[in-house]
Amino acid sequence: MGSSEFEKKRNEMLAQKVIKGLESRNMSGYYAATKEEALAKALELIPEQSTVGMGGAMSAHEIGLVDALKSGNYDFIDRDAASDPREAMLKTYDADVFLASANAITEDGILVNIDGNSNRVSAIAQGPRKVVFIVGMNKVCDDVDGAIKRARNVAAPINAQRFGLSTPCASTGSCFNCKSPDTICCQFLITRFSRHEGRIHVILVNDDLGF
Repeated sequence: MGSSEFEKKRNEMLAQKVIKGLESRNMSGYYAATKEEALAKALELIPEQSTVGMGGAMSAHEIGLVDALKSGNYDFIDRDAASDPREAMLKTYDADVFLASANAITEDGILVNIDGNSNRVSAIAQGPRKVVFIVGMNKVCDDVDGAIKRARNVAAPINAQRFGLSTPCASTGSCFNCKSPDTICCQFLITRFSRHEGRIHVILVNDDLGF
């Protein structure tokens, strides 16, 4: 086996550890060996005719889930195409399903997300009846400290560059704990437990997804 095959085998074993951690926190975890398996599992979790909203989840795009929802029998809330994006975001809070990714996840199942507008982290915390996370195994970190460092020093700089924002991290690639008007590190959400059984579902994909 080549090194990539060894990595995938290691990821498969690590995913089982993460899933056990999620289950201990009243959240459901699933392992998908490929993007195609992840797409099939996500559609299994999202009943047809559901109202579906999402934040900026690049991973959902990468597995083909957004295209599948737009072309299928779903009421997809497309914030990017909405004439009033704020109205679309407010509608998302009452959605049947919210799609998300994670900036990082720990080996024992704690999810870490940071946000600028905060519509994403607020919907993860409360509102939509079900939250479906698509998370590449590249997002797995040892512990919460490592997960926060990844969110701030990997995800945030890349997203700041992607949106053309004027933040220190966009030009240096690392976090300066800034108070720039453009900062996207306004809210940090650490999801360590779900009081609502059956609400949070995490699909771990044996691939590099998102940032």
